Amino acid sequence: MGAADSLRHFTPELILTGAILVVIALDLATTRRRPPSVLPGGAALLGAGAALVASFDMVDEPVRAWLFGKMIVLDGFSEFFKVLLGLALVATIWMSLASREVRRQPNEGEYYTMLLSSGLAMFLMASAGNLLMAYLALEFASLTSYVLTGFLRHNRRSMEASLKYLIYGGVASGAMIYGMSWIFGLTGAMDYTGIADGLGRLDPASRGAFFLALVLVLAGFGYKVASVPFHMWAPDVYTGAPIPVTAFLAVGSKAAGFAILLRFFHFGVGGAGPAAAIRSIPLVPLATCLCAATMTLGNLAALSQQNMKRLLAYSSIAHAGYALLGFVAFADAGVQAVLFYLVVYYIMNLGAFWVVMLVANRTGREDIGAYRGLAWRGGALPATALALFLFSLAGLPPFAGFVGKFYVFAAGVETRLIALVVIGVLNSVVSLYYYARVVRTMFLDEPRPEDAPVDFRIGELAGVGALSVATVVLGVRFAWLLAWVDDARRIFTG
Repeated sequence: MGAADSLRHFTPELILTGAILVVIALDLATTRRRPPSVLPGGAALLGAGAALVASFDMVDEPVRAWLFGKMIVLDGFSEFFKVLLGLALVATIWMSLASREVRRQPNEGEYYTMLLSSGLAMFLMASAGNLLMAYLALEFASLTSYVLTGFLRHNRRSMEASLKYLIYGGVASGAMIYGMSWIFGLTGAMDYTGIADGLGRLDPASRGAFFLALVLVLAGFGYKVASVPFHMWAPDVYTGAPIPVTAFLAVGSKAAGFAILLRFFHFGVGGAGPAAAIRSIPLVPLATCLCAATMTLGNLAALSQQNMKRLLAYSSIAHAGYALLGFVAFADAGVQAVLFYLVVYYIMNLGAFWVVMLVANRTGREDIGAYRGLAWRGGALPATALALFLFSLAGLPPFAGFVGKFYVFAAGVETRLIALVVIGVLNSVVSLYYYARVVRTMFLDEPRPEDAPVDFRIGELAGVGALSVATVVLGVRFAWLLAWVDDARRIFTG
């Protein structure tokens, strides 16, 4: 479609763009107000909610097409991720409105502007159908993430995290665009359909160069999903950033990274057919090694962590490894499993970070010691919710995490990746130790004199309660989600 026709199917992005402009205007109009106005945050929440509603409306839309001259793809795959990213954005803004870290800063309007901009960039990542669009969207998301990570300007830890994120991101971005230039030179195309066609005609002597280009591109995409060895930024960034930003990076950024990863490798590279594209180069063995290393390092490093944000950071790395198992399968069942797992991961991981934020609001601490006897100090409800989220992250039935891991491992078994599935199961057993350690601290450890009683208002627990219910319900009633992801995996090929 041309630009004019494309705009009619670009509604969520246009709403987010309008919301960004409104938040900037409100921030300029209320800059001198003390205490700071809640208008920018409220406008951001309304804008993100409107974009989410527009994304839901597009799910049943029968139109499947290229937009803006093959820069953007409109299909079930992009619509699925827009809904997921919209949910992540709404939840993050909701968390931010209740976060003391964010409310104490004088530049809240700029914060919500960056948050909406990052959400817009991730929407574009999910629907990019062209190497140029993929690069611009990923860079847009990265730059706004650097700013959000360093939002606590007088916090040394936040500044250090932002600087490390910038350095790692710059290196990964440089490697990725260099690999993209090789792909363009070898195939003569930038859109994914052209790359698939060009790869099918590639002579055997050029396959080695193409594999090297894919490795460089994988470095950029792997950095976004925090897979080993591109994970080094994640622990420090998750620890230093404000907790709502950490949750958004762990959930939204990872989902957008998998969206761009799956579309490129399963459509752009795999579009020429497995025999011609995948099996002729050692991409699957490389991805298998990355998957096993990501699961293992994430879980082993989490065992000794004493800071909850850092523990969940390494846990997030491990879960990227589980999701990569579905990617390694290079089959429709693998894509379906990844999409299902990302929804489940969104619910349980966001819920865990939400509880961490509530406890930090009350105690000013993020270490596991702050959770000592939490259930008996007035925090029975958040302690129960956190236990539910952690057991779901470990993959215990009857929670949603068990179903998510079951389908990922089933996709691995179906494609005969038995060794990788065994590694994944063993890593799940290891993860149970550090998740259970937190639960034991909350329910079995005796509070000390310095552990003051805490109280939580019912309104603060509304989001945690909704995510808790979703974690339990999706563990027993998930047929509707399977049907949705089965439709979403059908990528538009023109």
